[in-house]
Amino acid sequence: MIRAIRTILTGHGFDVEAVGTGQEALDRYSARRPDIIVLDLGLPDMGGVDVVRAVRALDNTPIIVLSVRDAERDKVAALDVGADDYVTKPFGVEELLARIRVALRHAAHPVLGSEPVFRTADLQVDVELRRVSVGGTEVHLTPTEYDLLKAFITHPDKVLTDRMLLQQVWGPEYTSEAHYLHVYVARLRRKLSIGPSQARYLVTEPGVGYRLLGEAT
Repeated sequence: MIRAIRTILTGHGFDVEAVGTGQEALDRYSARRPDIIVLDLGLPDMGGVDVVRAVRALDNTPIIVLSVRDAERDKVAALDVGADDYVTKPFGVEELLARIRVALRHAAHPVLGSEPVFRTADLQVDVELRRVSVGGTEVHLTPTEYDLLKAFITHPDKVLTDRMLLQQVWGPEYTSEAHYLHVYVARLRRKLSIGPSQARYLVTEPGVGYRLLGEAT
């Protein structure tokens, strides 16, 4: 796996340093501070989630985790402590490259920094005015619906777990109340479906959470 990924990324112009254990990864990270980390959660010496947590204590370097198809709990745990995205093994080369490009783009250009208006397809969110429109038609959201949408537009294309969204929108005491989130996501989807293109903005990542598509389809 290490050799394959190194060959793929090197062939696409990346300078790659490959290591085989979590401790080696942390040592090399401290020494080199790479632009992005591709991390397999199945490490021989320590949990991949512990590596994510250790990196996050130092910096916001983008982290894409690799996991097997039936390891939803591990993916959720890694995302909850700060991983940016995940790819399920076995994966395609283009999928991995696309995830890397998105993570690097977001790291270079924070989404809601100097730009007060978020746009994707027909959706436009004016953060300063708290105004949402789809295809030029204003959409009226409740305060909770707006807070949920803002959580998504702050991290477009990033998988947000149920726990992350519940904590951010409702507070830490609601992190086990997933039904709250599912109801509000359904309401938000319904209200954002009025545009002429019928673009799909919020997608479900089964067993993990939700993702707002930065380029809606």
